[in-house]
Order: sequence, then C-alpha cells, then structure tokens
Amino acid sequence: MNKIFIILFLSLCNLIFIINSSLSIENKVKIGLLVPLSGDNAEIGKQIVKATRLALKDINSDKIEIFPKDTQSDPNKTLSSAVELNQMGINLVIGPVFYESLAYLDEVKEVTFLSLTNKTLDLPKNVISTGINSTSQLNTIKKFIKINKIKKSIILIPNLNYDLEIKQGIKNSKIKTFKQYYYDIEPTKLTKQIEKITNYEIRKQNLIDEITRLENSEDPTKEKKIKNLEKRYTIGNVNFDSVIIADFDESLKSVITSLLYTDVSPKNKYFITFNQWFDESLTKETASQPIYYPSVNKKNLKDFKQKFFKQFGQNPNHVSLLSYDLVGLIYYLALKNEVIEINKAFNARSSFKGKIGIFDVKDNKVNHRLNFYKVEDGLLKEIF
Repeated sequence: MNKIFIILFLSLCNLIFIINSSLSIENKVKIGLLVPLSGDNAEIGKQIVKATRLALKDINSDKIEIFPKDTQSDPNKTLSSAVELNQMGINLVIGPVFYESLAYLDEVKEVTFLSLTNKTLDLPKNVISTGINSTSQLNTIKKFIKINKIKKSIILIPNLNYDLEIKQGIKNSKIKTFKQYYYDIEPTKLTKQIEKITNYEIRKQNLIDEITRLENSEDPTKEKKIKNLEKRYTIGNVNFDSVIIADFDESLKSVITSLLYTDVSPKNKYFITFNQWFDESLTKETASQPIYYPSVNKKNLKDFKQKFFKQFGQNPNHVSLLSYDLVGLIYYLALKNEVIEINKAFNARSSFKGKIGIFDVKDNKVNHRLNFYKVEDGLLKEIF
C-alpha cells in the first residue's frame, strides 16, 4: 500500500513539474532580433546583440529570451529571417536597423517589428519606427521655443532624402514656424540661397548708402560714425528671431558659415538644430555658439557607454543604446499585459523611462521625450 502511495505521489510530483515547466515556457517572452551579422554592417549588428545581452543581464529575469537572426542589410534576407522567426512562434521582433530592409516585411503580417530606423513614412503596417524621429525632436524644440517666447522661427531643410520626414514632423508636432525654406547643400548654391533668405544684398546696400550719406553730410562726428560703420557688414535686421537648421555634420556647419557670412549671428538670433549626438566638434566652433539642440539624456548615454565598455571592451554605437532600451520596454509591457498579447500592447497608450529618456507609446507609434542642450563658450549645458 505504501509502495503504491509513493509511486502515485512521485507521479503527481512529476506531472506538476511537467505542467510548471510547460507554463514557464509558455509565459516566456520570445523576442526576435533582426540585425546585420554579416556583410558591411556586421559590426553594427554585433554591437546591438551585445546591447540586448546587457539588457537581459540588467533585467535579471528568465521571462525574456532573445533570438538573433541575420539580415545582411538585404531586404530579401531580412524577409527570410523574419519568416524563420515567425515559424518559431515569435510575434515581436526588434529590428531591422535600416529602412531599406523593411521592404517586404508586410508579408509576415503576424509579426510586429520594432525597427531601429527613425523614418516614419511609408512603413509596412506591422512595422513601428522606434528611432529618434523628427516629430520627437520638433516636439522638444517646440517646448524650448515656448519657454523662451520665441515668436518668429524659420526652418531650413536640406533637399535630401529625409526632407519629407521633416515636413511630417512639422505637421505632427504642430510647431509654429514663420517660414520654411529648402536649400541645396552645394556650398555655392547654399550661400546664394542664404543671402536671399536673410535679405543680405539689401542690408549690405543699406550700409553702403548710410556711409555715403554721412560722407556727404556736415555732421561733425561723421568720421567717427563712418569708422564704426566700416566694421560692420550690413545694416538692418532679419525678419526672424530663431533659425532651426534640420541638418548634421559638415552640412550643418556650412549652413552656419553662410549665416555668419550674411551677418546673422547666434549672439542675436537663436541657432537651433536637430539631435547631434553630442558631436564634440561643435564645442570647438566658437563663432557658431550658442547653438541649441534636442538629444538623449547625456548622463544616461555616458553611463551606458561605460557599462558597455566594461563588459565588452569597446564603445557602442548609438542604436545599441536604443536596442538596450527596447528590451526594457518590452519587459515593462510584458509585466502589464498577457504574454501572447504583448505585440498588441503597442496600440495602447503607455510611457516607459529608459536610458534614452521617456518613450511614449500610442497607436503603434513610439516618440521620445528628449532633453535639450546648449553649446556655449566651448561647453555643453543642459537646458531641460
């Protein structure tokens, strides 16, 4: 009798163990990861994999499991890897990295893709852009404009492949701009366009006319006045109090140089630009300071870089920080929702505080609440 009881008891324990193991597997959040692991962009992909591993270590939960697959930065390979993930029962994927890789992902309708791109136009319905898009940046610039009671802002947009994204960002953020101008990045054409925007020729002629008038006048102090005028380039003001430059790197510096040439100074007008990822070269360009821009939280970025370097002995790329945060966001949403419904949680309104800042999730869109910075006197200062 005792033997039968023991056998029944052990069988029951074994059944409970099997059931619990099954439930544990079912309750796991399986996340796919679509990144380039071979080809020209392999190093970017490998760093993203490392960042997600770091996130799992910090979360310290067995509830999440990540399955990386190679995209080779190729739309066809991306599709085949996405199909493989779908066949594994995965319905939520971080990636791909590049916009071009999204081309055929609408063929895998059961899967939601959290792409690391910052482009938001013409996305497949099952792709959510999680990069720092133009709307997030313009929302932050809008806040700065309101705080400083800036009345007339113009926005300068390069004729490049992201100009439509900027237009969409202007529409979504509802930022009020006095005028919008599109410019050619070729230096000679750019300078001519900036001259026109700032009425440079008229203001220059105003100076010449005033010097001529004084020379022909009987004003006893005319020599002193003429001497002072000769130190200037123009007379007259421009019809705006801030300029928002939607550009980066050397192209941004070319626009600023053209503005300085036309006698528009950041000492008198606000120079505002887009996220520069704390480009240190801007701190050396003292003539273009102060200059303002939105960005991720600098302290958090520094902490992440130090943690990443300590773990892997190398500096991470910027999308690594984003992928690290996305793992945390998914874990946060998994705690609030049924695991099987986790991909649908992006339709609901929620907010999540990550390393980048605060994610606002609503209607399959992700926007970021960014910080705002000023570069002045060679130093970077946080405004808010």
